[in-house]
Amino acid sequence: MLVDRPQPQFGPATFDQLARVHEPGYIEALTRAAEQGGGWIDNDTYLEPDSVEVAALAAGASVTAIDAALSGAQSTAFVLARPPGHHARPSIGMGFCLFDTIAVGAAHALAQGIERIAILDWDVHHGNGTQEIFWESPKVFFSSIHQWPLYPGTGAAGEIGAGPGTGYTLNIPLAAGAGNERYRQVLDDLILPKLRAYEPELVMVSAGYDCHQDDPLGSMRVDEDGFGAMTERISELAEATAGGRIVLVLEGGYDPPALGRSVVRTIEVLDGAV
Repeated sequence: MLVDRPQPQFGPATFDQLARVHEPGYIEALTRAAEQGGGWIDNDTYLEPDSVEVAALAAGASVTAIDAALSGAQSTAFVLARPPGHHARPSIGMGFCLFDTIAVGAAHALAQGIERIAILDWDVHHGNGTQEIFWESPKVFFSSIHQWPLYPGTGAAGEIGAGPGTGYTLNIPLAAGAGNERYRQVLDDLILPKLRAYEPELVMVSAGYDCHQDDPLGSMRVDEDGFGAMTERISELAEATAGGRIVLVLEGGYDPPALGRSVVRTIEVLDGAV
């Protein structure tokens, strides 16, 4: 049974909060384009008149979740919002994404004095926007498990960060067909040892469910049990190093029944219900 909690109140992320990860000119241009009726940003990203407002609300929910975690009001949170965000680069939206929701939240945490954040991205697609935003930062350890090759074409194992951020990006590209056991192995053997050594003060997850075996946009074989196991493992990391502070942000997931079941399983694990 899921724990009944008060519904948090949140508003859109402010211009300054968005500008921590996106170029001000991009935010302004996107806003103007929406005000003028919208249109195509790329071949699969369409801007409606209210799209910027909705994307800013998603980012604002991420900020509110961070505030709750850092204040101690609520150590665990799941930001159930769309559009997704992890493909949004500093100066351009792509892949259904306008603002990088999880990056806005992470940048907000850094602005509050957090020094080490771990972001795990298990979406079937590589989170190129989040990687690019924190590419040179040692304050965010970005790790990604994703199908390879697949959109957007980034996320090779040799992409490890640059400058002071060298070594704080860890990409695990997997061939199509990987399922629960392969994801568990990657987490246990490759990602979690690195993150434990990093000792994050806050753990975040780009929780994309398009690596589900029923999803039409990927070719992976993960199911609800797999997402539950990954949630359990990353929650244990948060308990060990971050005082239990963990914030998950919804990314992809395009088979509604599978998405619903997977999100419910994730939240049940976070609540200790399974």
